[in-house]
Amino acid sequence: MKHRGTKDAPIKVGISTCLLGENVRFDSGHKRDRFITDILGDYFEFIPVCPEMEIGMGVPREAVHLVDAPEGTRMVGVRSGRDWTAKMRQYSDNRVKQLAKYRLSGYILKSKSPSCGMERVKLFHPNGNAHSANGVGMYTEYLLKEYPLLPVEEEGRLHDIPLRENFIVRVFAYHRLQELFSGCFSRKDIIRFHTIHKYLLLAHSPKHYTQMGKLVAAIADHLPDDFRSQYSQLFMEGLRVKSTTKKNVNVLLHIVGFFKRHLEADDKKYLLDVIDDYHKQLVPLVVPVTLIRRFVDKYNIAYLTDQIYLAPHPKELMLRNHV
Repeated sequence: MKHRGTKDAPIKVGISTCLLGENVRFDSGHKRDRFITDILGDYFEFIPVCPEMEIGMGVPREAVHLVDAPEGTRMVGVRSGRDWTAKMRQYSDNRVKQLAKYRLSGYILKSKSPSCGMERVKLFHPNGNAHSANGVGMYTEYLLKEYPLLPVEEEGRLHDIPLRENFIVRVFAYHRLQELFSGCFSRKDIIRFHTIHKYLLLAHSPKHYTQMGKLVAAIADHLPDDFRSQYSQLFMEGLRVKSTTKKNVNVLLHIVGFFKRHLEADDKKYLLDVIDDYHKQLVPLVVPVTLIRRFVDKYNIAYLTDQIYLAPHPKELMLRNHV
């Protein structure tokens, strides 16, 4: 199963420029993240953006922070009090719209940044005292509004294994969704897409999978744009729900049902024992999945061959290798 994009449609991911090792921060430094550059860089084509540089702040520059003012959040220089709000807001509105030409499949942001932070950005009183850590970077505010379905994450949260896997699953899934809806699509295309994502969706949100099934069954009742919008929203919302051990076990047991006329009693017992070990968190998910993939290949189970659940991302990322 291919995980890299094609030459004509690479998997493009927006990113805060400093995370790639570029010296664009206020202190002339960078925040290179080697997981991003050395590992994810093999699968994604990064589109770098540094809002503060791109509105002309320069390097080095005075640090800025967000001020929680009565008229709304402002971006001001920490020492001088210079107000960059209007310039940053106008830039952000234009820049995020320009990103449409790249057809991004994801975005990685610099945490805690007053321009790029996704959450927990410090807000200050006009007098300079810290107020709270509930802010959102000014550029990111526009990004999230313009692309509500886009998988977005901060580099710091990518060091949390479950959050990392959820983000990467969504990036690859969103890329496939974009390819599905890149032109005209048929009912047959939709049914195939929905079918191969069945177990991946069930591992995240059975509720969303059920809702999507009803939508697919009634596809003839919807205009193409309306169907595309509703299906895309349910698909990405469902994958945003975290997968759990319990949901994975349910999916694995469903898959075992396809082998009932193929497996010898001892092989079936061994497979169920491995799934039980995963349930008890004695082995990582990759162990039962690898065994299942072996049986799928051995017995040529057509329905399971293309199930995205069995390979939602490159195995080299080792995202399912942790208990």
